Amino acid sequence: MASKLLKQGWRKERSSNSLPEVFSSINIPKDAGFWRKLMAFAGPGLMVAVGYMDPGNWATDIAGGAQFGYTLLSVILISNLFAIVLQHLSLKLGIVAERDLAQACKDNFNPTTNFILWILCEIAIAACDLAEVIGSAIALNLLFGIPLTWGVAITIVDVFLILFLQAKGFRVIESIVAGLIVVIFGCFAYEIILSKPDIFPILAGMVPQKEVITNPTMLYIGIGILGATVMPHNLYLHSSIVQTRNYERTPAGKREAIKFATIDSSVSLFLAFFINAAILIVAAATFHTTGNKDVADIHDAHKMLTPILGTTFASIFFAVALLASGQNSTLTGTLAGQIVMEGFLNIRLKPWLRRLITRLIAVIPALIVTIIYGEKGTTDLLVLSQVILSMQLSFAVIPLVMFTGSKLKMGEFVNKLWMKILVWIIAGIILILNLYLLIETFFPSH
Repeated sequence: MASKLLKQGWRKERSSNSLPEVFSSINIPKDAGFWRKLMAFAGPGLMVAVGYMDPGNWATDIAGGAQFGYTLLSVILISNLFAIVLQHLSLKLGIVAERDLAQACKDNFNPTTNFILWILCEIAIAACDLAEVIGSAIALNLLFGIPLTWGVAITIVDVFLILFLQAKGFRVIESIVAGLIVVIFGCFAYEIILSKPDIFPILAGMVPQKEVITNPTMLYIGIGILGATVMPHNLYLHSSIVQTRNYERTPAGKREAIKFATIDSSVSLFLAFFINAAILIVAAATFHTTGNKDVADIHDAHKMLTPILGTTFASIFFAVALLASGQNSTLTGTLAGQIVMEGFLNIRLKPWLRRLITRLIAVIPALIVTIIYGEKGTTDLLVLSQVILSMQLSFAVIPLVMFTGSKLKMGEFVNKLWMKILVWIIAGIILILNLYLLIETFFPSH
């Protein structure tokens, strides 16, 4: 079926551009030097990197560091390398075909397949929004003592804040995202200095160990880290927002755009790697080495940072970083939702209505669980949201690999043979590991 679908180029009939209100709205200076051009292209990579450090990642990184020290750093590194390759394919699809991944699926698959892909993608975005709602509510609770139920309700206000920002232009959103990433980065740089981790065990942790596969608990958390790291909606998001740049729509212009967008994406994802690794390193240095190996959630980690590290600022910075992470993910989740609905269905809702629907889908289950189960329930819901995300991942990765590997669709920009082999291996690993994660979640063997 796949080969039959790909025996044609892009269909002649095209719907309008992806995110038409900001399409090609940011000028690229024509005769500028390398650095000025890079700065003009910089931005989409940071917005994508947000998805790799959202509150859902925190739970898996904290559990991994507290239980197993630095061993699972290698999993974060490998996940990040996978992400760099997949995001490169995503931006390449957007630049070469001038279609986002949702539009590309709509162009090539039958209506039933598209409807299923759309539903799966909406579930993934709702799960991601759920993690952001819970993360922000926990951060508000830790910083100001606001009850979790009120914290969840307050996150509805995000809707209006984001709409206000979107009206100011795409560069404004990119700047706010960059600013919040700097806040998260600064907070964790401070935490690492305070926790004084040993450098050699950290370097050793970057090298994959066979016990990651042989120890069932370690493997379970390791796959959780992979599931929390590579986000399906990011592949849709990136293929769209690279088209906000007004580069020359010629083979040479596209080649240059791919080069600069890949640098932007790769550098941004290494920033995300630092933040994810920092969460695990702080958990390992603070909890694992002091014998507190059963710290498994954000609340526990926050409570114990002050007594172990000897300063209240450790807990405050931790909560500030969590709040920044939740707000950032909300911005990019909103855009991804718009891209997916417009791409698959060609339905253009008013942005405030689209945002309100997405947020309510996340807020209602979060409120119910918070009221009934309290703090423990929100932690379980956070972990569940990551499992749901990992279930959806292959449904975004496989079409992306198919499209970018098709000569008819990509012309001279088609993936080289070595890249085709590499990305199918990555897609296979993600599929197998996520199937294992699902089986272990619903039918645990330990």
